[in-house]
Amino acid sequence: MLWLARGASPWRDLPPELGHWKTVYTRFRRWSRAGVWERLFKALIVDPDFEYVLIDATISKVHAVRVKITPGH
Repeated sequence: MLWLARGASPWRDLPPELGHWKTVYTRFRRWSRAGVWERLFKALIVDPDFEYVLIDATISKVHAVRVKITPGH
């Protein structure tokens, strides 16, 4: 499910090694209706662990393009 969220891909593009897309979709819907995702995210924000912070590569690219780089620096 995180693979889909990462790339905003359609369910049918799910790689076969992660399971059949329809099965994964059905499980996702069941968990959504049961409140599993909401409970999970609430549990994660109670005590955030900032040991690892991810930076989106698109942000890095934008900054690299916006910064004037001179030869030798």
